[in-house]
Amino acid sequence: QVQLVESGGGLVQAGGSLRLSCAASGRTFSTYIMGWFRQAPGKEREFVAAISRSGGMTSYADSVKGRFTISRDNAKNTVYLQMSSLKPEETAVYYCNADTGTMGRLRLHPGDYWGQGTQVTVSS
Repeated sequence: QVQLVESGGGLVQAGGSLRLSCAASGRTFSTYIMGWFRQAPGKEREFVAAISRSGGMTSYADSVKGRFTISRDNAKNTVYLQMSSLKPEETAVYYCNADTGTMGRLRLHPGDYWGQGTQVTVSS
């Protein structure tokens, strides 16, 4: 089992940047595929990015490619989401997710472990 705690959200102007962090408890962090999702008010949760156990492979939603970067530090049990050129429509609660399966599966069927979320608000 793993517990996840996100941080780093806040208010930023359009075009600005933020870095989100997700700290995981436990000794088995490196055994999990990690992902970021977001949910805007009145909308369904959507996939943002995923990273393999070693960090050697990444996957992104088309809408964030080239602007967002997911990374992880297994020594610190932490996954990051660097976001740049943010848009007002990306205002949402951002969640990290841990899965024991594959990156492909996480994209459509997230794992059982979620953080509490961190609010990102992008002003126009």
